[in-house]
Amino acid sequence: MRSEFSTVFRPAHMSIVLLSFFCFNVFALKSQLLSRRGVLDFTSEKGVAITYKTLYYEQKIDHFGFLEDGTFKQRYLVSEQHWLHKGGPILFYTGNEGDITWFCNNTGFMWDVAEELGAMLVFAEHRYYGESMPFGVDSYSDSKHLNYLTSEQALADFAVLIRELKRTVVGAEESPVIAIGGSYGGMLSAWMRMKYPNVVVGFLVVYSRALAASAPIWQFPNMVPCGNFYKIVTEDFARSGLKCDVNIRRSWKAIDNISSTDDGLQWLSREFSLCFPLKKQDSAGFKSWLQETWVNLAMVDYPYEANFLQPLPRWPIQVVCKYLHLDATVSDYQLLQGISQAVKVYYNYTGNTACLNTSQTATGNLGLIGWYYQACTEMVMPMCTDGVQDMFEPQEWNFQAFSDECNNLFGVRPRLDWAHIVYGGFDISSHSNIVFSNGGLDPWSGGGVTQSISASLVAIVIPDGAHHLDLRFNNEYDPQSVLSARALEVDYFKHWILQAKKAP
Repeated sequence: MRSEFSTVFRPAHMSIVLLSFFCFNVFALKSQLLSRRGVLDFTSEKGVAITYKTLYYEQKIDHFGFLEDGTFKQRYLVSEQHWLHKGGPILFYTGNEGDITWFCNNTGFMWDVAEELGAMLVFAEHRYYGESMPFGVDSYSDSKHLNYLTSEQALADFAVLIRELKRTVVGAEESPVIAIGGSYGGMLSAWMRMKYPNVVVGFLVVYSRALAASAPIWQFPNMVPCGNFYKIVTEDFARSGLKCDVNIRRSWKAIDNISSTDDGLQWLSREFSLCFPLKKQDSAGFKSWLQETWVNLAMVDYPYEANFLQPLPRWPIQVVCKYLHLDATVSDYQLLQGISQAVKVYYNYTGNTACLNTSQTATGNLGLIGWYYQACTEMVMPMCTDGVQDMFEPQEWNFQAFSDECNNLFGVRPRLDWAHIVYGGFDISSHSNIVFSNGGLDPWSGGGVTQSISASLVAIVIPDGAHHLDLRFNNEYDPQSVLSARALEVDYFKHWILQAKKAP
């Protein structure tokens, strides 16, 4: 077993998608211990100025055992700008697999509705990400130190933090709490409501509610077909341009043909403006990089220019597909010239990128190796492709191979059914006050709750929405479907807040 996970690794059998925003096969260990303190003023992508305090809470490393008695500093961000003290609501963002400042600055919905609701905003960082490292620089040194990286421990962190806020912040003891999250954070917000339906302060019970945006709580073994995710990616491209998905499907064979010779590899390297020339052994990795790029585009297919994973135009897949309107008679070289131009929409929309690095597909604010470990333990999310219902090369889901890769890398094996056992799988009808929102363009919707289960387990589907579009800032180019979704979400918030105030 390696003592440090610093290997650049392209797994043969693992199709792991970083839940927040992008698919990856490459990771490298990076310490991202930041040093922000005090009050931070930040101008969002939309140009909206937001202000928050950066605070820290001393959390237990292990909430469920008694031998490990150490603590660590969990970072959280607080804005009280619009908070109506003494009972005003708290909107609590359940941080996911990355630096909490990045999620804070990109969750504009909370900032947009804070004044209307008179709400305090809290963004809590997930353990093992950003600055919230249980063992400091040793947190990722080996599997022994990573052992406390679980969703259960993270949820307990959030519950303890909420209790502490209610105990120490004057006026917060009677504040109803609404958990909000997107993607893995959305899963956590839903599970927060399920596992910790109330927060107790003295003799007062204050009920929590949850908005789970783009939360694939059913993307687990034996729950949804493993091909759902990539099928939806393909549908996004198919609807965005004539022959777009067809030509991406054709491109894999063209890459095989051209990369079979040294001259072909040199041509590919030049045509795609790669930072490092391709070698014969790089062909599979190059195709994985392209696959990740198409997935990223599907997740951030927003109706306006955005600088989220990369600077992108409005409806970026439509722009990409303009380069792929090619007929079946074009040569492999002509086809891949179109693919090259399409890829550069994602990586070089501004024209300022000198070369493309096939080991990078998106922002560095997300914790690659941390999510990889979680996928190798409890977040087992089967994915597969067949090359027929999707535009990718066939790749089956092989749990044994996946488990072997995890054991080789971390010395651990995934628990296949653990998430189902802990969080209930489909059997969640006994829970209440959760809104699940999903975008029709979002590949993660294939593992999400898209039909209401009861009057208080509500599904909102946004046909024109990519990955948690409803959690982003309002924008003049937002489709009516997302505007309506946000309005409905706020109505539920107001209902829950009123319900909490009436509670005995």
